[in-house]
Amino acid sequence: MPQFAKLAAVFLLSTMIIQAQSIYEISVKDIEGKVGTLAPYKSRVLLIVNVASECGYTPQYTGLEAVYAKYKDKGLTVLGVPCNQFGGQEPGSNAEIKEFCSSTFHVTFPLLDKTEVNGAKRHPLYAALAGKSSPFPGDIAWNFSKFLVGRDGRILQRFESGAEPDSTEVVKAIEAALAAK
Repeated sequence: MPQFAKLAAVFLLSTMIIQAQSIYEISVKDIEGKVGTLAPYKSRVLLIVNVASECGYTPQYTGLEAVYAKYKDKGLTVLGVPCNQFGGQEPGSNAEIKEFCSSTFHVTFPLLDKTEVNGAKRHPLYAALAGKSSPFPGDIAWNFSKFLVGRDGRILQRFESGAEPDSTEVVKAIEAALAAK
């Protein structure tokens, strides 16, 4: 019977995600632990990135901040989602992560609570971004995977870790999303 209960819980969670009218209704916590949703970002373009402080891709914080600074007034929000699932490369507490990001990379874009992006404890946000019903399904391969979400909440593009946030490819996709009304 416990196995049935687990399957029922997974089914219920999947159904709740599918029934959510948009990504903006998914419950999240910010880096301070405050519970909310992504509703404050409705009608903005989102670049959602799973981040880590001790990764070879960590210098991408510089590009993420540059893209955020350049496009935030045009409607872009970068959301950093700390994750410790890849090589234990985000071992710190939320307070330590926030301090590292602000002091080392001068990050001003919003950071969410440390989150699991794969597996049985995958956060509903990542179930929506990379789950079976996503246009870009599949497990997150490593830190600094990026999802571009349009103003309407639709997932427009997925970029893997090696795609620099300020690369021509990513910037063109951001600009196109910003131009779409």
